Amino acid sequence: MTENTLHHTNGRNHLLAAAHEEFVKFERKEIEFRKKDREERAAELHLPLDAINVH
Repeated sequence: MTENTLHHTNGRNHLLAAAHEEFVKFERKEIEFRKKDREERAAELHLPLDAINVH
């Protein structure tokens, strides 16, 4: 590999790693948001979430 190609590959890998980290953060926030939303809707409808197996 030439030095220029290696530099571009390392830069691309760094960007991919950063994008992956941001996506993981987004997924965690989305999961928490959905869980909170589900609990709020269940409370409004007076549904027992413990009796329902939610995945």
